[in-house]
Amino acid sequence: MSFSLYIKGFALSLSLIVAIGAQNTYVLQQGLKRQHVFWVCLFCAISDAILIALGVFGLGQFIVQHAQVLWLAQYLGVALLVYYAIKHLYQAYQAQYAWGGVADSQTSLLRSLVFCAALTWLNPHVYLDTVVLIGVVSAQIQSDKLYFALGAMSASCLFFFSLGYAAQAIAPVFRSIRAWRVLDCCIAFLLLYLAWGLFHLSIAI
Repeated sequence: MSFSLYIKGFALSLSLIVAIGAQNTYVLQQGLKRQHVFWVCLFCAISDAILIALGVFGLGQFIVQHAQVLWLAQYLGVALLVYYAIKHLYQAYQAQYAWGGVADSQTSLLRSLVFCAALTWLNPHVYLDTVVLIGVVSAQIQSDKLYFALGAMSASCLFFFSLGYAAQAIAPVFRSIRAWRVLDCCIAFLLLYLAWGLFHLSIAI
């Protein structure tokens, strides 16, 4: 049971975080430039861990104690999962993937972390993914929430460090539109699967 919760948290977090956005693009660029890769990845992983913990142990507990909020949050979670799935399918259909050029200029560690902090903590999508969506799913778990949270945190940590350090290897592959299409379709179907599971839990209560 504990392992299955860990995997559930890992899969949900990974499916949400893998979407290319401003934060992930910056991590990728830092990896390509080989500038402060470890510290940037660590900062992103710690930030996500804090937000996930807030969602699982803060918002999640609040939702469980309020039946009406729980009902609303469950359907909000389904809606968000379906929204992200459609977004990925639409992106795969449009096949318009922007690639930001990587500059050769050197930036200080402090400046890099400040910029990374802005992309992380001033991004409303980060809160929707971690605090709201992961918190809503965790509200269905009656025990061993720690394993679910650790799974979600592990996925975040693994993704950021993999993205940062494997940037040189994966960049040529993901210059291909076909590669992005396949990735987006896989993410979309995983999100739809999770939405279906959450919907069944909602109507069962």
